[in-house]
Amino acid sequence: MEFFHKVTRIRFMASRKWCYAISAALIVASIVALIRPGLNYGIDFTGGVAVEVAFPGPADLDRSRHAVVTAGFPEAQVQNFGTSRDVVIRLEPHAGMSGNVIGTRIIEALKTVDSGVELRRVDVVGPQVGEELRQKGYLAMLFTFIFIMAYLWFRFEFKLSCGAILAALHTPIIILGFFAVTRMTFDLTVLAAVLAVVGYQINDTVVVFDRARERFPLMRGSPPAEVLDAAINQTLSRTVITHGATSIVVTTLLLLGGETLRGFATAFLVGIIVGTYSSIYIASASALDLGLSAADLLSTRKGKAPVDDLP
Repeated sequence: MEFFHKVTRIRFMASRKWCYAISAALIVASIVALIRPGLNYGIDFTGGVAVEVAFPGPADLDRSRHAVVTAGFPEAQVQNFGTSRDVVIRLEPHAGMSGNVIGTRIIEALKTVDSGVELRRVDVVGPQVGEELRQKGYLAMLFTFIFIMAYLWFRFEFKLSCGAILAALHTPIIILGFFAVTRMTFDLTVLAAVLAVVGYQINDTVVVFDRARERFPLMRGSPPAEVLDAAINQTLSRTVITHGATSIVVTTLLLLGGETLRGFATAFLVGIIVGTYSSIYIASASALDLGLSAADLLSTRKGKAPVDDLP
């Protein structure tokens, strides 16, 4: 199945220098934003209380937020989730107040807005539990990158491996920077989306690099930039179809999934865009500027069996 009626001939590698400058600016901005102000961690990582309530009709978030603040919770985040009737109030931990007490005070405050409001659930995450979850989340990300880098190192020739590893680092840094700049809540669902996007982007890079390994012996004498352009163009239909279909699903989740899925869908959508860019202008371009040539791939094949041929 092809998206384009004929193979495109876009000269991707010709504009790679400009893309390096854009990537450098985005990486620096992301690192600065991660240092200050940093990520806006959700209660999964910081600890706190989440109170879920249901209104008989569409909730008035402004009046609800004012009522909760008046009740003594100025830091409360009042948001819809699921439907316009369902509301979640997220609060920081309060010393000397149990989850049940906080839930009771919240529901009493909201009854001044609508007497038919009902308390659905009160979730409490202690600060120690939140810190433990955050540490385990960082470890999950660290080990994910270690295993991905090991896989790429053994699967591809040195220069291709370096390009793929740089792309694998480029994508999540920009996603994290996006969340730091926008101050969107960073919780376990967003972390899951970041890890999923890294795997998604690596798969895209592998497809392009496999096609490049096929094209180099067939296009002997052609400049490496031309070979990489040919590989990217020949896989472009596949990229547009798969990423387009995934983007439709993720956009639907973003628009209709409510507040609960907003962070996950946003991270995944940003990751699809940045990951596609990374596969072309970071992975492939970096390999090219490291001096990738047909001789590198041919010497690799003579020295050992390709990973694809191993059982």
